[in-house]
Amino acid sequence: MFTIGDFARYGRVSARMLRHYDALGLLRPDRTDPATGYRYYGAAQLARLNRLIALKDLGFTLQQVGAVLDERVDAEELRGMLRLRRAELEAAMAAAGARLTQVEARLRSIESEGRMPENDVMVKRIPAVRVAELTATAAGYQPQDISPVVGPLYDRLFPLLAAAGVGPTGPGIARYEDAPAGDGAVTVHAGVTVTAPPGPLGDTGVTVVELPAFEAATIVHRGSMDDVLATEQALARWLDAHGRTGAGYAREVSLECPEDRAAWVTELQLPLAG
Repeated sequence: MFTIGDFARYGRVSARMLRHYDALGLLRPDRTDPATGYRYYGAAQLARLNRLIALKDLGFTLQQVGAVLDERVDAEELRGMLRLRRAELEAAMAAAGARLTQVEARLRSIESEGRMPENDVMVKRIPAVRVAELTATAAGYQPQDISPVVGPLYDRLFPLLAAAGVGPTGPGIARYEDAPAGDGAVTVHAGVTVTAPPGPLGDTGVTVVELPAFEAATIVHRGSMDDVLATEQALARWLDAHGRTGAGYAREVSLECPEDRAAWVTELQLPLAG
C-alpha cells in the first residue's frame, strides 16, 4: 500500500488532485485509516488513475470521465480515443498557425503601405502558353483557402505527368477564376507548361489547355506564397495610380521553387482590362 504522497508521486499527480478525485468518487483510496483519516492506495489503482488522467487530457469533463471509467474502457479503445483527440488538436494547431501566418502577412502589408516594391510593376504582353493542369475548388481566395487546395494539386500533377510520359517544358502556372456557384468560391487551376496536344491526358484527370496571350501588369514576389498579400496590394496600388483596371485574378508563374519556401520566386501576372 502507498500513502497518498507516494501514490501521487508514482502517478505524477498532486495529492490535492487525488483528494479531489476521491471527493468526486472518481478514484477512492483502497483504504482510509479510520483513526487518522490517512488515505492509502494500491498499485493496481494506477491503471484507473492513468485512464482518468488520459481521458481528462483528451478534453472530457470529470463527469464524463467517471461515466467512461465505469464502463471499463480498455486500452485499445482508449488509444483510439487518443488518436481521434490528437487529430483534432493537430488540426486546431494547424488552423491557429495558418491564422498567425495571415496576421503576420497583414502586418507586413501594413508596414509596406506607401512604398513601392523593389521590383517595379511592368506591363507586358504575355504570350500564349500550353499547360497541363488539375482543377479543384477553394472556399475563397484567401491564402488559407488557396494553399490547402493548390499544394495537393501540384503534389498529384507531377507524378501523373511522369506516369503519362509528359515532361514539363516550362514553369508552373497557377490560375484562378470565380467558381460557377458564385458564393465566393474560387476554381483553382494548378498547371505546368508542356508541349503535349490539348485535351484530356488519358484517364489521369489532367487536362492540357491552350491559354491565350494577354496584356498584364506584372510584379515579382519573393518568398512564400503565404506572404503574397503585400505584393498583391502593391500591384493594386499601381493600378490605382496609373488608372488601370485588372481583369480577374493574377496568374502565378513559378520562377524558382526550392524546398525552402522563403526562397521562392513567383511572378504575378494580372490581366489588364481595356
